[in-house]
Amino acid sequence: MNAPLLLDPDQARARLADLTVVDVRTPGEYASGHVPGAVNVPLDRLDRAVPALQEAAARGGLLLVCQSGSRSANACARLAGEGIGAYDLDGGTSGWAARGHGLARPAGAPAKPVWAMDRQVRLVAGSLVLLGLLLGILVHPAFQLLSAGIAGGLVFSALTNTCGMALMLGKLPYNRANACATDLDTTLTRLHRGTDA
Repeated sequence: MNAPLLLDPDQARARLADLTVVDVRTPGEYASGHVPGAVNVPLDRLDRAVPALQEAAARGGLLLVCQSGSRSANACARLAGEGIGAYDLDGGTSGWAARGHGLARPAGAPAKPVWAMDRQVRLVAGSLVLLGLLLGILVHPAFQLLSAGIAGGLVFSALTNTCGMALMLGKLPYNRANACATDLDTTLTRLHRGTDA
């Protein structure tokens, strides 16, 4: 399985009862709004969840979701390497919401939603490029290497479809822990038993 099978939001909505929906965003993003019935397995913890995801896939289809589709495509490819087939939600939760489908939010979720990871990455990368250029002009030209390093990292990220900056940002407190987040062990137990358990 080279490319994940895509389901558009309408197809996915029609099949929700038959699918185990797994949101691979950070807990903070997940709490900001997710496809109804989705469980949260952050992309950086996916390897730990492989056995539970294998069991869930054996019971029915898996649908992987992120904000726009990039991280879930990456997760589908990683699971395919483990022999687990999964669908990818075309357009992610953004596409889901754009089609007018509601998003679920856990009780106690913060009133102010966490920015999507791609937006956080753009803010940090752009800020570091500007900082490198300004320091290069005002302090010393060597600071322009910061801008060059970020540019190189962005090119590498595009070529490999990975993002080290997103992994680092995902570990920040506002992306990780909050009062309404379900811990991974609870999620894995739920996957082992079936998401309705």
